[in-house]
Amino acid sequence: MKICILGAGAWGTALAVNVAARHTVTLWARDEAQVQAMQAVRENRRYLPGITLPDSLAIRGGPVIDVARGADLVIIATPMAALRQMLSALCDLRIPIAWLCKGVEPVRGGGQQKGSAESDVEGDKENRVGLLPHEICAQVAPKLAAAAFSGPSFALEVARGQPTAVVAASADERTREALVRAFHGPALRVYANDDLVGVEVGSAVKNVLAVATGLADGLSLGLNARAALITRGLAEMTRLGVALGARVDTFMGLSGLGDLVLTATGDLSRNRQIGLLLAQGRTLDEAVQSLGHVAEGVNCARVVLHRAQKLGVEMPVTAAVVALFDGLHTPAQAVAALMGREPTVEQV
Repeated sequence: MKICILGAGAWGTALAVNVAARHTVTLWARDEAQVQAMQAVRENRRYLPGITLPDSLAIRGGPVIDVARGADLVIIATPMAALRQMLSALCDLRIPIAWLCKGVEPVRGGGQQKGSAESDVEGDKENRVGLLPHEICAQVAPKLAAAAFSGPSFALEVARGQPTAVVAASADERTREALVRAFHGPALRVYANDDLVGVEVGSAVKNVLAVATGLADGLSLGLNARAALITRGLAEMTRLGVALGARVDTFMGLSGLGDLVLTATGDLSRNRQIGLLLAQGRTLDEAVQSLGHVAEGVNCARVVLHRAQKLGVEMPVTAAVVALFDGLHTPAQAVAALMGREPTVEQV
């Protein structure tokens, strides 16, 4: 199978390395200097240092459509902010296309700044508030055979060939089957799922919850607090997903509970690291700059909360993270606000 992976960040590179021995794989990078460096040293030193790129892995730049044309399967491995542009460029292809990005679309016109609930582009509010990947696809490339490829998967472990299980989610059975055929192997187990909405909601919201868990761990609140945050975070993730049309059982799977546990507790998690840094007294800008990579929880927390509020869905952990990001609470005050909520019955 000819596979084209668009985006040479950590995850895109890791997936390319993982399957290069079984398929003909091309890895595309936007930056021509990065292309030349990876071709020369056979390593992605910026995003995945220490991992040798197989000789069989082709590395290319140039126009996306020129690289993707002729492939049997295309994987978009860019951050969420670039997904709309990538799907627009690929809209005429009639082959399976999947995205790896996890989150919601940043709102244009200042949507990630304080008070973003009221900062949407004028005249386009309903269509551009925190869209999930499949909703972006429906707008710009409705004829694509599209899917989400998600689950608990640190890029470094995938590149090393350590055991990993992920999910291929699509409403189209042939697209799901294509992803399973392409990536299911000795160290990467791929499950099919037709609940695309549920998989995408879990993949997005877990990033925000991982920030909260990192904050709690950074404040040395203990394992009880960590367990409570993960459990109640899973409940609010599920509430939002069901309100958007997802199935409850999806959130007990790889893209829900599985990805939440990994991202909230694993030290390779960028979103968890943001919480740990905020607990140390760093500002949000300082925390983001120190990472040097995209942490989607920072990008999507406010728009996730705004979308939940429009649907009447209560998300107190997410709200606490947003208040922290906006400077309305200190880390200690964010915890106090959660603990000070009125008693209630446990339910999803």
